[in-house]
Amino acid sequence: MIAANTSHSGQSVLDQVGPNIIHHVSNSDISHPIIQLPKLFGIDFSVTKHVFMLWIVAVIVSIVIVFPIRAYLSSNGKKKSKWVTFIEYIVEFVKDTISSPNVGPNWVMTWTPLFLTFFFFILFANGIGMVPIFDTIGLLDRFFLKTDSHSTINNLLHGGVTATGNFNVTAGLAVVTFFSIIIAGVKKHGFIKHWKNLVPHGLAWPVYIILIPIELMGLFVKPFALTMRLAANMTGGHIAILALLSLMAIIGEMFASASVGIGVGFIAVPMAAAIYGLEIIVILVQAYVFTLLTAVFVGMAINVHH
Repeated sequence: MIAANTSHSGQSVLDQVGPNIIHHVSNSDISHPIIQLPKLFGIDFSVTKHVFMLWIVAVIVSIVIVFPIRAYLSSNGKKKSKWVTFIEYIVEFVKDTISSPNVGPNWVMTWTPLFLTFFFFILFANGIGMVPIFDTIGLLDRFFLKTDSHSTINNLLHGGVTATGNFNVTAGLAVVTFFSIIIAGVKKHGFIKHWKNLVPHGLAWPVYIILIPIELMGLFVKPFALTMRLAANMTGGHIAILALLSLMAIIGEMFASASVGIGVGFIAVPMAAAIYGLEIIVILVQAYVFTLLTAVFVGMAINVHH
């Protein structure tokens, strides 16, 4: 794809590697929406690729997780498939190792549904980004379909597919965590006492002049850290894979030899495959870490320790 772009634009491969990588991992531009919608109060509500991917993830989670569990519950526990048993193992794992140790036994059933929602949604959103659906569509369009540059198929090719690599998406998830922390503290201690619990009691009053602003900043640092950690980890792996694969075109152009580029591929492709394998682990780890940190922050609001 990079080489093809070079031939049309006249630019070197090296000049186009960066823009191509950013294009691949970023959200589709609003000028290439999947679904064009009219503006409302000056805001363009057109559906971009990452919004479209969030819809797909929601449908997949419903089909794979929600519907089987609802079918099992509607049968009063009589029809229990192996898949439902597997889901139960995950639910028990999240409840026993993430939720209960952090929020405590009295609040475990209150907050476990939120933690499970985070875990499954982030897991599937991360995972679908590793499936080359749109790359395959792009190849079919380039060699067989050959649709217009403004067609729906071409609009689907703009931007990356990993919605959790979008800082807007991870920020939205972190905002849910932010308000969950406040709600958890208020439900346990009451509105006034929750805010009093932000700082230790019994200290000299000059200390609070410094401590209160620090603790208030900490309220916003927590969701900010969640936002950056998830988005950066899901974007970094894709950038590393694309950078390694781009070495074939870059070095091939430097030596003006396609055979040299192919030779580099014998090193670059296995390395990219290794990173791809590592990314599969990162998919699971990042879903776990985001869920765990949310549970920790909510638990800190419930069980105040200074």
